Amino acid sequence: MAIRHGACAVGLVSEMPSGPGVIPEQKIAEIATVLPPAVGSFLLTSKRDASAIIAQQRRCGVNTVQVCDRLEVGAYEQLRASMPGVSIVQVVHVVGEDAVEGARQVAPYVNGILLDSGDPSLPRKELGGTGRTHNWAISRQIVEQVGVPIFLAGGLNPDNVAEAIRVVRPYAVDVCTGVRTGGKLDEVKLAAFFEAVQRS
Repeated sequence: MAIRHGACAVGLVSEMPSGPGVIPEQKIAEIATVLPPAVGSFLLTSKRDASAIIAQQRRCGVNTVQVCDRLEVGAYEQLRASMPGVSIVQVVHVVGEDAVEGARQVAPYVNGILLDSGDPSLPRKELGGTGRTHNWAISRQIVEQVGVPIFLAGGLNPDNVAEAIRVVRPYAVDVCTGVRTGGKLDEVKLAAFFEAVQRS
């Protein structure tokens, strides 16, 4: 359904400490094998250990790994060496101004950065799917200062995505809760979201 409405990539959510849309790795692998070649298959992972992420990517067969938490020192180099041809997108949670420096530090090691509205410092980590927006002015600073593609996420929906694009000017947008009803994709909301994106 998402591809039919114009999605360039599909996010496949593996085990997370919180948030919607989690599916088993076996189902992620099944979906990844049937996606059209031009559509990105993004594995959303909460793992922080490089060896665990590499093993997970191999089980799932995706072409992009979206790292939703902070990685251990040296992990990016290990991921690059062990996953040639697989893109790495690091999530930076825009909790405050320090997100700008966080994005600058990680940019040299990744293919893209996704800006979201979680909070990894909470006792039960929020790594996405919160339905909350964040300060788009900070996101705009990151777009202007960081030399890799920036994906914007966090509370986007059909009513605010055009304004988010106007303010932030991201490479792409990412949506989860904003096109769901009762925890499932809502085709009416999905169509409205893509219409708003195309108008922006």
